[in-house]
Amino acid sequence: MIEVEHLSKVFNGRKAVDDVSFYVGKGEVLGFLGPNGAGKTTTMRILTCYMPSTEGTARIAGFDVFEESLEVRKRIGYLPENPPIYSEMTVDSYLSFVAKIKGTPSGQRKAQISKVVEECSLGDVRRRIVGKLSKGYKQRVGLAQALLNNPEVLILDEPTIGLDPKQIHEVRALIKSLASTRTVILSTHILPEVSMTCNRVVIINKGKVVAMDTPEGLAAQMKGAERIALIVDGPSEAIQEKIHAIEGVISIQATDEKEGHPTSFAVECQLDTDLRPILASTIVSQGWGLLEMRGVSMSLEDVFINLTTQE
Repeated sequence: MIEVEHLSKVFNGRKAVDDVSFYVGKGEVLGFLGPNGAGKTTTMRILTCYMPSTEGTARIAGFDVFEESLEVRKRIGYLPENPPIYSEMTVDSYLSFVAKIKGTPSGQRKAQISKVVEECSLGDVRRRIVGKLSKGYKQRVGLAQALLNNPEVLILDEPTIGLDPKQIHEVRALIKSLASTRTVILSTHILPEVSMTCNRVVIINKGKVVAMDTPEGLAAQMKGAERIALIVDGPSEAIQEKIHAIEGVISIQATDEKEGHPTSFAVECQLDTDLRPILASTIVSQGWGLLEMRGVSMSLEDVFINLTTQE
C-alpha cells in the first residue's frame, strides 16, 4: 500500500532524510519513531505531497507521490502535529468545508460528517466554535477531518498529543479499529502507545532508518543478555558476592536497597542460559529469603534509546 525507496531530502546542504526505504502493507499500523530532528515529519510531508523529495521514490496505493499527487491526495488522510483547523468556524461548518475541498459529492457530505463525528466522539460539540474547544477536542476535530472522504491511508503525526488518559485510550482504540480497513502510519513520542497500537516499527535517527521490525522482534535483536529481577531478604553485599560467582552471571546490581527491608537486584546472565534454578538454590541454601524472581524483557524504550543515543 505504501512503498518508500531510497528517499532523501536535502535542506541547505544538509540531509534531513537520508536514503530511507520501508513499506507498509494494507491494513497495517506502522509506528514511525525517532528523536526530535530525526526526519520523521519531513518524511511524512513528502508522503502527503506537501513537499518534494531530493532523491528517491514513494508510492501510495500504486500512485507516485510526485507524478500523480492528485490521485495520492484523494487516498490519504493527514493529521499534522498541529491540526489544520479554522478557529472561527463551528465543528460542523469546518467539517463541511473540508468535505467540499476534498471533493465529497454534496449528497454524501451529511452522512460522511455524521460518521466521522461519531467515530471521533464529537457529537456534544459539533455546533460549538472550534477555537473555544479544549486541546483534546481540537485534536479530535483534526482527526475527524483526516477521516473525511474515507481515505485508504491515514498518516498521523502525534495524534494523542494534548489528550487526557481517557481520550488517549479512546483514540488508540479508534486507530486500531480503523486499521481493519485502512493503512496507518503513526508517529509518536509515546513509546507504550506504539507497543499497544502498531504491528511494526520503523526507527529513524539523523535521517537514516536504523531499525525496522515488530516491537518484539526489535527487542529480540537488541538483546545482549538475559535479565532476571530478584527480591531477596538478606545481606546485600554477601548476596551480590555469592550470585556474581555463579558461572554464566555477567553482573548483579542492587536496584532498591533500604536498611531493614528486602533488596531488589537486577541480574544479567549470558544469552540462552536459564540460571533461575541455580540462583534459587544458591539463595535458599544460604538461608536467605527469596521473595521474587522473574525474567525481564527489553522494552521498546530500551531499544529506542540504544539505537538513537551515541553513547
